Amino acid sequence: MSQNVKTETIKELRARTSAGISDCKEALECTQGDIEAAVEQLKKRGRIIAEKKAGRSVREGLIDCYIHHSGHVGVLLELNCETDFVAHTDDFKKIAHDLSMQVAAMSPRFVCIEDVPEGEDVNPKEACLLDQQYIKDPSKTVRDVITDTIAKVGENIKIGKFVRFELGN
Repeated sequence: MSQNVKTETIKELRARTSAGISDCKEALECTQGDIEAAVEQLKKRGRIIAEKKAGRSVREGLIDCYIHHSGHVGVLLELNCETDFVAHTDDFKKIAHDLSMQVAAMSPRFVCIEDVPEGEDVNPKEACLLDQQYIKDPSKTVRDVITDTIAKVGENIKIGKFVRFELGN
């Protein structure tokens, strides 16, 4: 199955997926150099990793804040992970801040559909943060972005809670 994969192809796949070099090389070898198939394989691998880690306790993390440049909208967001080490990585800090901006921009009311009170009728793609289209990449949901980050950092990640403030509301 081993095949000589060009370095440029590995770099392109790595740029698109943020996966490790060896993971990119392996995915390209398994797909005979087909970048699209390799992307799908890496996504599937990320989902499997995330599923395996889903039951792990998340007692560490950080609280991120975002204030929109107008000063009229602000967000506090709690993002949890398994260890303090991961909470201090650039990848974790970046996703925490990106999620805060997502909350500011899209005004979700709940983290997930399980948080919606019984009998309340909502559109999960609007009201639930995890089901929203990700503002930085509309081809993904917020859940997809978190899954990708779990695969990258190797720990379970969960949104604890968030609060969105808007002047006048």
